[in-house]
Amino acid sequence: MLKLLSNAGLVLALTLGGAVAPASFAQAQDLEFRIGPDGARIYERDRYDRYRDDYRRGCSPREAQIAARESGLRRAEVVRVTNRSVTVQGWTRYGPDRIVFANRRGCPEIG
Repeated sequence: MLKLLSNAGLVLALTLGGAVAPASFAQAQDLEFRIGPDGARIYERDRYDRYRDDYRRGCSPREAQIAARESGLRRAEVVRVTNRSVTVQGWTRYGPDRIVFANRRGCPEIG
């Protein structure tokens, strides 16, 4: 019984030790080496870095307008912005039309 417990403890220690080691390596990926006008610096990336695309939380009216133009809407104009959607109206070759985008990153089209 004692040998079984010691073997289980050894397996548990090896498992936990293997889980901790990769975590320490993953932390090193948040560092960048940049060379700029102020010299060479080590830059630690933050989760909410304002210069990265991950920082944007929603679909801005300008982005929705551009996406509507790319979808074929002419004279696109944002008419409504809510927490959930951005509505853009404009003209197609068949007449007036509107496109509704989800108010999240990337402006996915709802309907």
